Amino acid sequence: MKNALIAFLFLCLGTTPSFSQSNRVINLFPEGTVLHGNIAYQNDTLKKHLLDIYLPGNAIEKVPLVVFIHGGAWLSNDKYADMGYMKETISEIIESGYALASIDYRFSTQAVFPAQMRDCNAAISYLVDNADTYGFDIERMVVMGFSAGGHLASMVGLAKNNNVDAFFLPESNKDFHFKGVVDFYGPADLTLFPGANDAGSPEGILIGAAPLDRPDLAKAASPVSYVDENDPPFLIIHGEKDDMVSPRQSHLLSSWLTVKGVPNELIIVKDAPHFGPMFDAEEIRTKVMAFLRKSLD
Repeated sequence: MKNALIAFLFLCLGTTPSFSQSNRVINLFPEGTVLHGNIAYQNDTLKKHLLDIYLPGNAIEKVPLVVFIHGGAWLSNDKYADMGYMKETISEIIESGYALASIDYRFSTQAVFPAQMRDCNAAISYLVDNADTYGFDIERMVVMGFSAGGHLASMVGLAKNNNVDAFFLPESNKDFHFKGVVDFYGPADLTLFPGANDAGSPEGILIGAAPLDRPDLAKAASPVSYVDENDPPFLIIHGEKDDMVSPRQSHLLSSWLTVKGVPNELIIVKDAPHFGPMFDAEEIRTKVMAFLRKSLD
């Protein structure tokens, strides 16, 4: 299973890990979309510290922002990933007058958790600090992620009000909040994985140990650990036949949110696997866009 998962990660969307400076997904966006590409959000030269900003071409006032976090088991893919099979959704985001910022972050093979959280929060801090430059309305932000990116999106959204210093760079701007989180099939509890006793599993590589051997590290890296009554609303979407991240992960997160009184909706997509165009189907896209409108408009 582990080898199959890693093979999938490098084949996901027909992409391979790449640090090309050209934007290979801009053609998926509506004509007139304004691109600000390969922005170094930490003012360093690391290729995993880049983000892309896509703006609606006809904006006449500050626009809401959707922060997009890619998947890849925390060890593959880049800020273009997941867009290929979500092309109708990302197009409609721009057509609806929202900006989209897609961020890169360091792989778990480069740095263990919480490096990924520091990177995601640093990217968001950059977007907030430069909101006037790009025309964002930072009072209207949603974070959206896929698989490992769904995990990070949930972590970013849930842990923000916990003020975990380890999740931020020193002197980083923490003055932001989210109106909602869209979590596509992200892990919620690292100890629920079949490979939780294997330090070489993707979740083990993420924290530097088998989750069952280091439940303290697994807890610190699990979204369910941060659920409280002050969290933003969630839309959680998971494939019924996902054999890489069990739908039980999303069920658990949804249940914790419900217990704490946080508005949330869990959608189990019938017959859907771990990723693919079934998540871009009109029925799901309508739900996603309705959630964004309710959160951002």
